[in-house]
Amino acid sequence: MIFETHAHYDDGAFDEDRDALLKSMDNHGVGCIINVCAALESLDKTRKLMEQYPFVFGAFGLHPDETGDMDEAVMDKIRTFCRMEKAVAVGEIGLDYYWDKEQHQRQIYWFERQMQLAREEGLPVIIHSRDAAADTLDAIKRMHAEEIGGVCHCFSYPKEMAREYIDMGFYIGIGGVVTFKNARKLKEVTAYTPLDRILLETDSPYLTPVPYRGKRNTSLNLTYIAQMISEIKEIDYEEVIAVTENNAKKLFLGETND
Repeated sequence: MIFETHAHYDDGAFDEDRDALLKSMDNHGVGCIINVCAALESLDKTRKLMEQYPFVFGAFGLHPDETGDMDEAVMDKIRTFCRMEKAVAVGEIGLDYYWDKEQHQRQIYWFERQMQLAREEGLPVIIHSRDAAADTLDAIKRMHAEEIGGVCHCFSYPKEMAREYIDMGFYIGIGGVVTFKNARKLKEVTAYTPLDRILLETDSPYLTPVPYRGKRNTSLNLTYIAQMISEIKEIDYEEVIAVTENNAKKLFLGETND
């Protein structure tokens, strides 16, 4: 079964058909989904989704663009949710200098605080990093996040940076961008990264792969991402599905298919 490691089904883009869409996943070979928090309001929405659907798990944290809403009360709320049975990660957390919505030092402070929370709660981290390669890596090393573990979501840096994460034991999240014609850098990263370090993700409703680029993304499109990975690495599609599922189960659920 396909393991979707990063989606946002709490997003308003799914308000009209969320239930029907999620109930269709099993019939399309999607066995597990991690709904990942971004904004403050997504904390409660993600909790409700993982309580309603047996195959939906939750990752709790605030996106760097949302750290203006972060305070000690929010940290306490994230910690409470992280202790729920189906909470599997702290995320998405990190740094985003592309939009520059929040001051860099504020982003770094709350990124490190949330990494520390993950350490204390024994959960991996889901890292968001955009146009902030050096500061992200510095923070990770400062916090010794190799001892925490996790995934660099929607990886967008060169393979030399991927090597840094892989050497620390992190996974690389590969999504719909890998299917884009101009995604030379990500294709190189995909070829370089060992299959046992790759996780499948969509970031739904964003970053829809070819041939549906520009439309709303869903986990049903993971097949196009897996197919591209199989072509780049010249291996069977079924191997991509099986190994990435095993990777996700190992990181987030503490189990394997072995």
